[in-house]
Amino acid sequence: MADTGQVLVEHKFFSDLEEAFRPLVGGCAKMIIFEAGQYLFHDGDPAEWFYLVRYGRVALEVVAPGRATLTFQTIGESDVLGMFWLMPQSHWTHDARALELTHAIAINANCLRQKCERDHDLGYDLMKRFVPILLRRLESAQLQMLDVYGHSK
Repeated sequence: MADTGQVLVEHKFFSDLEEAFRPLVGGCAKMIIFEAGQYLFHDGDPAEWFYLVRYGRVALEVVAPGRATLTFQTIGESDVLGMFWLMPQSHWTHDARALELTHAIAINANCLRQKCERDHDLGYDLMKRFVPILLRRLESAQLQMLDVYGHSK
């Protein structure tokens, strides 16, 4: 089996991770496989992991009472899944379901937050990686809301 640290830096998200940070992040990581239809997490579950998708696709879904499940985003190869890990004691506000066989690197949130507390350079590096993704996803959510709630004059 491949070394988790090596697989970690083969992922686009961490491809330029400083050599000194690789064992810190890698020490919190494990490789995981989800079968098609398997849930990575459910709405309300503690956000204890985040995922780097290596292969496959994952649907992010919300369930509204009296309505069908709505997929609001699909995460694919080379994407990052799970921003809630950044804050301790966070919970998922949606479900994540593998649409096909999905290989991922799962990174334990508590482990990584503790390392960021001890090494603020690592924490800053991670924030610089995650904030642009958060901003893109916020912008995407705003555009989706315009599609749903926007109206023509």
